[in-house]
Amino acid sequence: MTVRAVRGAVQLERDDRGHLVDSTKSLLKEMLDANELEQQDLISVIFTATPDLRSEFPAVAARELGLTDTPLMCAQELGIPGALPRVIRILVHAETDRRKRDVRHVYLGGAAALRTDLAGSPGGTR
Repeated sequence: MTVRAVRGAVQLERDDRGHLVDSTKSLLKEMLDANELEQQDLISVIFTATPDLRSEFPAVAARELGLTDTPLMCAQELGIPGALPRVIRILVHAETDRRKRDVRHVYLGGAAALRTDLAGSPGGTR
């Protein structure tokens, strides 16, 4: 097995605890499904949120999905003027047999604008 990193992001409509947790769960599930990853494959998960999101820690979503034995960490994105607002980003480190070029990164909703280079690639953006 090789260690690979899987990226993902979602732009939220508003800073609301339920919306943040549900959107983060959807993103994380889609990232895992797109890469055929199971809980036992995960090494660690890093979540970031833009400074305008303060209603909940994104890692709460992973715990609610049952990721209780995977190290999780939350951090705040830099507050760069003009940056896309209300964005949760996830970086999953996992053991997989996938080649680097076969890893599928997932950008949902408005966050697809963060990686236009992946638009149209299988599993790239949704």
